[in-house]
Amino acid sequence: MTAQEFLGKKKYTIHNQTVSESCPSNIALIKYWGKYENQIPANPSISFTLNHCKTNTVMEFLANEPFSVQTFLAGNEEVKFAEKIEKYFRNIEQYLPWILQGKYIIKTENTFPHSSGIASSASGFGAIAKCLMNLDESFSGKTSEEESLRKASFLARLGSGSACRSLYNGLVVWGESQVKGSSDLFAVQYPNDEIHDIFKDFNDWVLLIHEGQKSVSSTVGHGLMNTNPYADRRFQEARENFEPMKEILAVGDMKSFIKLVEHEALTLHAMMMMSDPAFILMKTGTLEVINKVWNFREETGFPLFFTLDAGANVHLLFPNAGSEEKIKSFIESELLQHTQNNGVVKDVMRF
Repeated sequence: MTAQEFLGKKKYTIHNQTVSESCPSNIALIKYWGKYENQIPANPSISFTLNHCKTNTVMEFLANEPFSVQTFLAGNEEVKFAEKIEKYFRNIEQYLPWILQGKYIIKTENTFPHSSGIASSASGFGAIAKCLMNLDESFSGKTSEEESLRKASFLARLGSGSACRSLYNGLVVWGESQVKGSSDLFAVQYPNDEIHDIFKDFNDWVLLIHEGQKSVSSTVGHGLMNTNPYADRRFQEARENFEPMKEILAVGDMKSFIKLVEHEALTLHAMMMMSDPAFILMKTGTLEVINKVWNFREETGFPLFFTLDAGANVHLLFPNAGSEEKIKSFIESELLQHTQNNGVVKDVMRF
């Protein structure tokens, strides 16, 4: 099925409309790093969707005015972001033929701090895609909730690849894999009845090791995979990791889950170090935290572990399974000192 066939064709009657939506961010467990044209992932990925770290967006559409976009982030006008959204809207006109037939005023706010190691592009484009689907349905008629979410995931992917995963709760898969129904064009929710209860109530505390702008953007990092001599093996490994992950999730094997998730995080950063030019996004504090987590887990047996996004900040993962208060105490007494300003964002994955 082509993308155009998937989205179908409709007749539209446009009018002034204001819609609002909210979308959470997500953190990948099996990482997506490297892509092909039209935001097609080089390998499948699986993520936890967060519960509290969200983008809230209000989109006002003024029909039949010259096409333009105004964007405001936390009340401040963002001209460069407006230019990015204008380009994005032009790119998806083939799927939403009405999209250039008006003016947009987009007001957005995040419930988490900027540059916090939480993917604002994922939650941001997810919220925009949901708003666009609300407009689309207002102009042409309602679709089923399942179809609407899938189309929103498709559209979000074209703005930010990982955004397509943020449209669903719980564990989410993007990219063709062993998971039934998975696709490179949109994300799908991992089957809930194939997930052990231990993985359905998790904490994600993000330590803000570095709150400034990254030295290398994710867009540039993805592009450098095109010449990375280890890229093909990495893409294959990610595909292979879905087989043990399915078994781990089904039986509740926490020890193997920790090993696989940490391996994926370190592999992501290994790919950066083996790029040409090479780059390192981890900071000294990142490494200090990782070593302390390993020592703490070896000494106590408590299931505290980490994952990393494309940056220095550390996502600390641990289940609500009886030892969480001792884990929280350890984080606050031993790990916060390695952050830039004692910064931590506390979230959960609960479904």
